[in-house]
Amino acid sequence: MALQPGRGKIEGRHYLPSTPETISWGALPTARTRPVLSIDPGTTVTIDTVSQEGILEDQGRDPDTFFRGFGVAPSEVLEDARAIAASGIPHRFGRDGAHIVTGPVYVRGAEPGDVLRIDVISLHPRARYGVISTRHGSGLLAGEFPETPAPDLDADARRWQAYRTTTSFFAVERRRGRLFGSMPSGRDTRIRFPLNPTLGIMAVAADVADGPVASDSAGRHGGALDCRDLGPGAHLYLPIQVPGALFAVGDPHYAVGDGMIGATALEGPLRATLRLVTLRDAAARATLGALRDPFIETDELWITSGFDPDPREALRRAARAAVTFLQTKVGLDRAAALAYLSSAADFGVGRLVGGSESGYCRIRRADFSEPTPVKARLPRAGFARIVGTADGDLDRDHDHSQDSGRDHAAAAGGGAGDLGVGDDHSGADGGHGGAGDHGPDHGPDHSHGDDQAGARDEARVPDQHRSPDQDRTENTPPPPALEPTTDDGATPATRGPAA
Repeated sequence: MALQPGRGKIEGRHYLPSTPETISWGALPTARTRPVLSIDPGTTVTIDTVSQEGILEDQGRDPDTFFRGFGVAPSEVLEDARAIAASGIPHRFGRDGAHIVTGPVYVRGAEPGDVLRIDVISLHPRARYGVISTRHGSGLLAGEFPETPAPDLDADARRWQAYRTTTSFFAVERRRGRLFGSMPSGRDTRIRFPLNPTLGIMAVAADVADGPVASDSAGRHGGALDCRDLGPGAHLYLPIQVPGALFAVGDPHYAVGDGMIGATALEGPLRATLRLVTLRDAAARATLGALRDPFIETDELWITSGFDPDPREALRRAARAAVTFLQTKVGLDRAAALAYLSSAADFGVGRLVGGSESGYCRIRRADFSEPTPVKARLPRAGFARIVGTADGDLDRDHDHSQDSGRDHAAAAGGGAGDLGVGDDHSGADGGHGGAGDHGPDHGPDHSHGDDQAGARDEARVPDQHRSPDQDRTENTPPPPALEPTTDDGATPATRGPAA
């Protein structure tokens, strides 16, 4: 069954539904946006997000009729999607942003100059289906896809078929404990790929003087990040621009690939549980160095970002951010940082759909976990006899490296019966269905674990082959770890409106 608003398990201390009163259609928050919920820093909130797919004008602004065409029963259509589509909220198809944006949330005590850390605790699919839509004039292959005639000039929500948008419908399946998207391929086989739920939009309010900020924009405020790495267990850092941060989310994805070349991902509604933590300057510097752009952290990766209408410039900005991070946080000089990035980092584009393009630089954290030797040396020649590497030792080393440095573990479960992706008991506050406050936090505080365990002890060579340099190097204690302290800088409530 569908995960209807307010029903099923609510993991956060606070609950925020998507209703005509708590969402904006096509716009991100600004300093003038009125918050719909106020929370203390460090607490958790569960948000029921709604996908725009099925309620847009080129789909009739009627999710019951649209999804009926794919065999979806009325009980599987989300009530909040139905209410938003039927509301009088104005929306101009093709001119306003497409996304349903829920929020904003006011974080008490958050001020400009602080950094908001968003801990992604869990993301549960709310429906057993998702769609990918291809629209005329959108995507990397605009003009080639969709392979249908151009829209009629008088197309509207009542004559929505005249837009000639094509939609691929995917069922959500569970196989061996994992969730997959599945659809017929037309050749007696099925396309099936694993789901990787993410929130396409996570943003703080942009400090702009006039006018709305379109929901498909991205920048220092976050916005339409469309990053596949922002799944359960990830941490997003956004520089706060206005008092209270005014955090909002939207555009939920069941799966998204780098580039998102068709202009949409596998779109589907999610129940998201997040922790919002305010970092003061000292705590932010310990984690980010001098970097004050959107930054993503997972157990395996550090990810810097850049945004620009030109995708090459977006990648340049992501590269500059990576140099700044490696210089001011890790301690590399700029030339060494560039050399490392050129040889070992992975660069990708979040989307190639026009407007604000997003570029990402992915840095492996494990590359920086090994202590620096006192004196660099080349490996000893291969003829040296290696001792002390019994199978048991290797197994123990492997187990140790696998177990260390884990901060959050993404696990399937919860939510909509057998649909769920997230951390099982990963620090979310316990609770149950219904809106509002769900009592005090009972989960453990978030803390950053150490990096993946360092490289295995170097295999020893027989004494007759050892040199004084080797002895001196191996007896040198390691330098301090690169990871920040676990103090996340959260502060008690001192300012802001009442909840």
